Amino acid sequence: MDGAFRTQEDGITVFVRLTPKAAKDAVEGVGEAADGRRHLIARVRAVPADGKANKALEKLLAKALGVAGGNVSVTGGATSRLKQVRVSGDATELVRKLEVLCSSKAEQS
Repeated sequence: MDGAFRTQEDGITVFVRLTPKAAKDAVEGVGEAADGRRHLIARVRAVPADGKANKALEKLLAKALGVAGGNVSVTGGATSRLKQVRVSGDATELVRKLEVLCSSKAEQS
C-alpha cells in the first residue's frame, strides 16, 4: 500500500488509476505505474463524460471505506485516468480500512 496514499491530519489523499466503462464497479487492488508510482486500481461502469465517472468513483470509494459520500472528492486529475481523491475523516482509521480492502483484493487474485 505504500505510496498509493498520503495522510493528512483530517483524512487521506488516495492516488487512483480509474478505468471507466467497465463491466462492474470495483476496487481491484494496488498497481504500479512505469515510473514506479503506486496507485489504487478502480473500475466504474459510468462513462467519462460530464464528471459521471468521477462521481461513480467517489461513491465507490465512500462505500468501500465506510464513509459518507460527502467525505470523498476527486481533487486532481478530473479528466485523467490517474486521479487524486481526498477522503475526509480519521486518517489512521481510513488507512486501516484501505489496507484491509487492498489485502482482501490481493488474496482474491
